[in-house]
Parts: sequence; structure tokens; C-alpha cells
Amino acid sequence: MMATTVSPAIANSIGLASRYLPILDEIYKAGSKTAVLDTVQDRVRWDDDARTFYLFETDMVGLGDYDRNNGYVRGDVTSQWRAYTPQWDRARQFMVDVADNMESMSMAFGTLAGEFMRTKVLPETDALRFATYANGAASGNKDTESLSTAAATIASIDDATAALDDAEVPYEGRILFVNPTIYKLIKGGITRMIENGDRNVDYNVEIYNDMRVITVPSGRFNTEITLAQPTAHDGAGGYTATGSTINYMIVHPTAVMQAVKLATPRIFSPMVNQQANAWQYDFRQYHGAWVKNQKKNGIYVSAASFPSA
Repeated sequence: MMATTVSPAIANSIGLASRYLPILDEIYKAGSKTAVLDTVQDRVRWDDDARTFYLFETDMVGLGDYDRNNGYVRGDVTSQWRAYTPQWDRARQFMVDVADNMESMSMAFGTLAGEFMRTKVLPETDALRFATYANGAASGNKDTESLSTAAATIASIDDATAALDDAEVPYEGRILFVNPTIYKLIKGGITRMIENGDRNVDYNVEIYNDMRVITVPSGRFNTEITLAQPTAHDGAGGYTATGSTINYMIVHPTAVMQAVKLATPRIFSPMVNQQANAWQYDFRQYHGAWVKNQKKNGIYVSAASFPSA
């Protein structure tokens, strides 16, 4: 009897949830500052229970001398799916009263998923990743400094790129993340030439020394993040930046790993929801971020201070 009553409603709810997935994916790609660092999906394999994922990695030894009598010295190469367990399992449930939804012509529930993703999920996701990468960089690649002038900022970034060059970090593909204040200093410190007849003045900097430049809001760009753990429905949730605002961070994508397991949003109609006469929206994100042990030199970060080890 229960199956006869509930199953059609649940099927409709799953269909509605699946319609949100492409929208949420587009919002993620457009709004996330770290999406450009996503690990290539064909190198990631999730367990059926989604609690562990495996990343395909290859390790090998270096060259040896060639012996004209004995030939090559054999070396080892190890290719394996290495297991990783994501650090963060975050979720929230919302209910929109059926009357409120009707009065807003379905806008109340219809805009919930997108706004929640844009204003809550993405800032927290970015903040966690940046804090992880800032603290996971090689100790010699962490500059403790305050930057207040264009000259000092440009000199610092030039020193950072020189350090990456010296560590043989690939030149192509590096990304320069900056907070808005640092971005303003960079724009003011670069001399531009305007050809005759060009009336457009554009001070935006999209590429700096062949690095793509991405501006990150200061609230997402911090050396330390504290997650809220509300136990009641009226708890604020989210996160708090408890460290120091990052000035800038240079990252080569091969130095980091990040993987997201977005569970299908669960949507229950008022006819199914047994807690209240309301639409119910459940969202859960299970994800993680890591700095590869052998690639720590692929990150360079500048901040006023870093958390003690």
C-alpha cells in the first residue's frame, strides 16, 4: 500500500531533481574560481559507495649509466590507482512552504538551488581548496609579506615565477590567482600602449607573464578556514575565514588534485514530505582537495601569515 502511494511521487521528484543537475553544473563552471584546477575525470574512479575515489598515478626512477657490455640498467615504473578519501562531507536541507511557493508563483522553490549553489556552496568549496593549497605548498614557496605598492607586488610575483622556473615547474599552464586589492595594484603597475585611433581604455589584466589571471574574492582566499557545524535548522552554517587573506597564489594544475562527488539533489513534493506541507530540497556535497607530495613546488603563495604547523 505504501509503495503504491509513494512511488509515483518519488519518481516525479527524481525527474525534477535531474533537471537541476545541468543547471548546477553550469553554475559551478561559471562561478567557481577553482574549477580550472579540476582533476581530469578519466583519471578518477569512484567506489560504488562514493566514500573513496582512486586517482591513476605513475611513478618511475631516473636515468642510469649505459654499460656497453651489459647494456641498460633496468628501472622500476609503478602505475596504480591510488586511493583517496575526501575530507569534507557537507549537506543542508531546506523546506519551502507550499503556500509561500504558490504566492511567489513557484519562484521561492525554483530559485533555491541556483542561489544556494552560487552564494553558499561555491564560496565554501573555493575557500577550502585555496586554504589547502596554500598550506600544502613547499615551505620555500611560502612568502610571508604584506604588499601595498604596485612595484612590490610585481617584484614579488616575478620572484615567485623565478622560483617555479628554478624548480622546473612547467611554464605553460600556470594560473595566477589574486585577491582584488593585489589585482588593482597589478593593473596600476603595468604600462600600456594605445594605438592611434583606439578610443577604448581597458586596464584589465587577463594574462600576466603567460599566466592566466583569476581574481578571487578575499572571503574565499584565506590561509585558514573554519567550518560551521550547525546541529539545528536555524544554525547559520557555512564557514569563517580565520587565517590571513592570501595576496596571490600561482598554481600549476598538475600540482593539485580536487574531486567532487555531487549526490543527486533530492527533491520531495508536499504530497510526499511527511514533515511539513512544503517542498523539501536536500543537498549534499562530498569532496576533497590535495597537494601532490612530489609536486609541492608547483604552488607558490604569498600571504601576511600562515597557520603554525
